[in-house]
Amino acid sequence: MRSPMKLSALPAACGIDPSVPLSGCPLPAGKARVNILALGDVGTTMLIGLRLLGADVISSIGICDIIPENVQRLELEINQIRYPFPDEAAGTVLPPVETISEDDLFAGDVFLFCASKGVPQIGFQGDVRMAQLDANRDLVNYYAALAKAADYKGLVGIVSDPVDPLCAAFLDASGLEPWQIQGYGLGVMNARACYYAERDERFRQYRTEGRAFGPHGQGLVLANSLTDYDDALSRELTGLTVAANTKVRELGYKPYLAPALSSAALSVLLTLRGEWHYGSVYLGGSEEGAYFGVKNRLTPDGIVFEDPELPDALATRLRESYQSLVELRTASRREGSA
Repeated sequence: MRSPMKLSALPAACGIDPSVPLSGCPLPAGKARVNILALGDVGTTMLIGLRLLGADVISSIGICDIIPENVQRLELEINQIRYPFPDEAAGTVLPPVETISEDDLFAGDVFLFCASKGVPQIGFQGDVRMAQLDANRDLVNYYAALAKAADYKGLVGIVSDPVDPLCAAFLDASGLEPWQIQGYGLGVMNARACYYAERDERFRQYRTEGRAFGPHGQGLVLANSLTDYDDALSRELTGLTVAANTKVRELGYKPYLAPALSSAALSVLLTLRGEWHYGSVYLGGSEEGAYFGVKNRLTPDGIVFEDPELPDALATRLRESYQSLVELRTASRREGSA
């Protein structure tokens, strides 16, 4: 009888073998200096979350944006968010926020990429995330070159859409190690699935037994349960979750609050604490592979990801999602060299 496929076998199942080990840790032993590039809606909201909740793992936060007035007002306002009687022992002395130049972006321990050349307007038809790929790839290439020139040894967190392909683009352009880069987009997909699971009894198992895999957006794979997998139900929940951002857009708003906090701020803090979270890590070989969202944590010995045995129907969905990201990376490389 054939044994169930495990998540770690995903690259091999797509003809990629052997896999690159994720055995390095880009974080310091103590608190980390975090630098953020671009403070639009997402970056600003994430910044608030990191300052309010990150005193235990963040020493300071550097902010950089192409609009000087925006950086200046955020330095003023965010540093004025504080407890009335701060106590270091109680963790209520919040990390200071400092303005930095582009030259200082890779002088810290964590670089968070929130830059975008433009989010499609309300009413845009199609996959909003993929519409941003071409423009944001150019931005990634520029800052990846700066990281390479700086011989950067820290962690790169990609928050901008589409998260997973941009992680691969940063890897290809920077020459960094695969374990130095992580994508932060899957956290909100899990959170949106939980939202629907709280409101529809059919999906209730997801809250305790379910898992999210894959990219932020099209290609997302949700499992209602790892032990009692229902393919039809899982696909229905996946469809609702992928379309959740359009519900906010239909109301006339850009859906950035939940992503900035669930995918970015909370997931980054869990990464710094070495705790389990959702994020995109590299799965593949030295030449071929993709960043793929999984439940993982960062330890002093490297990245550890949950490696469950997969029901056949779920394994099929994961292979399709992973293969599409591998092919997208290959096409992106081809376009970049043309």
